Amino acid sequence: MAGHNRRMSSTPVQPLWVPDAERIAAARITDFAQLVGHGADDYQALWEWSVTDLPGFYGALWDYFGLDGVSGYDEVLADASMPGAQWFTGATVNFGEYLVSRGEPDDIAVIATDETGEARTWTRQRLRDEAGALAATLKAAGVGRGDVVVGYLPHVPETIAAFAATASLGAIWSCVGQDYVAGAAIDRFAQLSPKVLLTSTGYYFNGRKHDRREDIARLRDGLPTVTTTVVLSRAGFDGDGLGMAWADAVAAPAALDPVRVPFDHPLWVLFSSGTTGVPKGLVHGHGGILVEMLKQLGLHWDLGARDRLFWYTSPSWMMWNAQIAALAVGASVICYDGSPSFPDPAAMWDLVDRHQATFFGTSPGYLLASQTAGVVPVSGSRTLARLRSMGSTGSPLSPDVHRWQAQQLPDVPLWSLSGGTDVCSAFIAGSPTVPVWPGELSVRCLGAAIEAWDPDGTSVPTGQVGELVMTEPLPSMPVKLWNDPDGQRYHDAYFEMYGSAWRQGDWITLTERGSVVIHGRSDSTLNRHGIRMGSADVYAAVDAVDGIAESLVIGAEQPDGSYWMPLFVVVEHGVELDDELVARIKSSIRERASARHVPDEVIAVPGIPHTKTGKKLEVPVKRILQGADAGSVANPASVDNPDLLAVFAELAALRQGSGS
Repeated sequence: MAGHNRRMSSTPVQPLWVPDAERIAAARITDFAQLVGHGADDYQALWEWSVTDLPGFYGALWDYFGLDGVSGYDEVLADASMPGAQWFTGATVNFGEYLVSRGEPDDIAVIATDETGEARTWTRQRLRDEAGALAATLKAAGVGRGDVVVGYLPHVPETIAAFAATASLGAIWSCVGQDYVAGAAIDRFAQLSPKVLLTSTGYYFNGRKHDRREDIARLRDGLPTVTTTVVLSRAGFDGDGLGMAWADAVAAPAALDPVRVPFDHPLWVLFSSGTTGVPKGLVHGHGGILVEMLKQLGLHWDLGARDRLFWYTSPSWMMWNAQIAALAVGASVICYDGSPSFPDPAAMWDLVDRHQATFFGTSPGYLLASQTAGVVPVSGSRTLARLRSMGSTGSPLSPDVHRWQAQQLPDVPLWSLSGGTDVCSAFIAGSPTVPVWPGELSVRCLGAAIEAWDPDGTSVPTGQVGELVMTEPLPSMPVKLWNDPDGQRYHDAYFEMYGSAWRQGDWITLTERGSVVIHGRSDSTLNRHGIRMGSADVYAAVDAVDGIAESLVIGAEQPDGSYWMPLFVVVEHGVELDDELVARIKSSIRERASARHVPDEVIAVPGIPHTKTGKKLEVPVKRILQGADAGSVANPASVDNPDLLAVFAELAALRQGSGS
C-alpha cells in the first residue's frame, strides 16, 4: 500500500498515561497473572504465554471467573483448526442465565435515559423478573431451542430483558436498532425465518420522536414466518393493533428457567455490514461469547461490581452486545436512546457525570466533535468524579484527538480498541497495567495471536504495515455463517487469502513497545462515527432515484482523524447534478437506509471503474483518494475502464491542494 510500506519513526514517543503502582496492584489482570504465575509484572510475558498455551490460558480463565462452578468440560481445546475449533467440549452453559444471575437482588443492573433526560433504574431482581416473565410468554408462543426471535428495538432495558429471555430458552437472538428502516431490517431478518418479533413503537434522536409503527407493519408483512409480535409502546406512540402489548407479555410473574446448552450452541446472529450484497449472518455460540466477554470486560476493561459502564451504542452494533455483557462481571449498564450530540456536543459528558459512569465508551468521531466544539469535559458542576477509564472504537483514533483527551482528563486512560462484529470482541485493546501512547492501541489482547503479515503470508518486521491476521483460534469466532451449510462462505470471508490464518481486513503496525497502530480498513466496509455500514444499502437507495445511472460510495480516514464519506454518481444523459437532485439522493438514502448512510458530499463523475467481472473498485478508489498512486492500487489490465482511475486521482490532488 503506497505510503505505508515504511518503518515508523524511531523518535521516542511519550506516553499519555502511565499506570501508578496502586492501580496496577488493584487491577484484576494483575490478580489473574499472579494466580497463573505468568507475567505478573510484564504484560508481554503474560500475552506470550496466553497465545502459546491456549488450553492453559483459557482453562485458567474458566476457573478464575467461577465457570468451574457452572459446568465441567472434557477438553479446553480439542481441535485447534480454523475454522471449526472445538472449545470446552462437554461443557453446558447458558449465557442469558449467567448474565442475569450475577449480583444481589437490590444491586443496580441498568440505568436508562433518553433525550428527555428522564431516567429509569432497574435492579438485578427487576431484570430477572422481566426476563423470566417474557421467557414464559415466548415459550407459550412456541419458542424453544434453536428458534429465532428478532428485535427491532432501541437501546432500552426491555431490549436487554428480551435478549436474556430468548437466550435462556436456547433460542437464537438477532436485533437491529430502529434507526434502520423496515427494508434494511427485513434484509437481515428474513434470512433467519424468525418465529417472534419484539419491537417498539418509537425512539428518540436529535430532538425528535420517531414513529416506527408503519415500519412495524411493513416488518410483519415482510416476515411471514413471524407468528407473534410483542410491541413496547414508547415515545408517546400507542401500539394498539400491532401485536401483544409488552406490558401484557411481562404481566404474569415467572421465574427464569434456563436451558443449559452445549458450548457452541447458537446464541445470536450479528450481521455484517452488507458491503457486497445481502448482509451475512454471523452466528456466535453461548460459551465462546461468555468466555471472551469475561476476558475482555473483566481483565482488559477491569470492570467489576463497583463499576457503571456507559458505551454510546445501538442494538445494531456489536458494542451493544459487549456493553450488556458488563452485567456478567457484576457491573451496571447505562443505556441511552438518542443522539450523542443532543442538545449540544457536551451531551454525553453530561450523561457520564449525571449517572456516575466509571467507564465511558465512545468513538473517535465524538471525541473529535467535542474537541472541535471546544468542549471542556470537566467544567463547572460537571466533575466526572467517578470516571476511571475510557474506551474508543469503530475507527482509528488519531494521535491529536488522543492527546486532547489526555490533556482534558490526564488521570483517565483512553484505550483504543480494535476487533469486529465477526468475533464480537477486540483483538487489540488496552490494559490497566500498560501505558497509553498517542494514537496507539496498547496491547494485543490475551489469547489473541495477532500478527502483521504481507500478502505472501510472511510476518512483517516491527514498525512495518501488514494485514492483521490471527494465527490461532479465538473462542468467539463464529461457529458458522447463517445459510452456509458447507462452510464455503465462512472460508472465503476470512481464510481465502492466507488459508491457515484469519484475515480481518485491517492494516496494522506492531511497534517495538508492543503496542499497535491501526491504519484503517483494507476492505471496503464503510465505518462512520464508529458504526460499520455496508455500501450495498447506499447503492440500493441511490438506484431508486431517477436520473442516476450508477454510484460508488467510499469512506476514507483522514490524517486529522476525521472521516470523509463521499458518494460519486454517474448521471443519466441530459441530467444535471443540481441541488434538487442531490437533495433527492440524500432523502432516498435517509429513508431507505438511515441518516448515518447519508454521504458528506455527492460528486458527479463520468463513470465508475469496475473489475472485469463487474465489481466496483471501492477499495482502490478509497486508496487513491487517501493519496496512493493509482497504478499501485489497481492493475489497469484488470479494470474495465482504467482511464477512470485518473479522474479520482485528480479529485485527490484537488482535495489535497485545497486543504480538505
